[in-house]
Amino acid sequence: MIALGRRNWLFIGSQLAGERAAVVMSLLQSAKLHGHEPWAYLKDVLTRLPTQLNSRIEELLPHKWQPAG
Repeated sequence: MIALGRRNWLFIGSQLAGERAAVVMSLLQSAKLHGHEPWAYLKDVLTRLPTQLNSRIEELLPHKWQPAG
């Protein structure tokens, strides 16, 4: 059995993976601060990201994000 706890994310495996995890956690916390449900925000952004124009990527940031309607 593997023990799961709060600090498991500290053992990501590599520096790059840790940096990526930090970015995702920061986005989720920022979404919370802006009144969005974090998992709904993340799901919507990850769904829209492949088709989002580079010139309009700022629309997906938590302070500008609006749910796809």
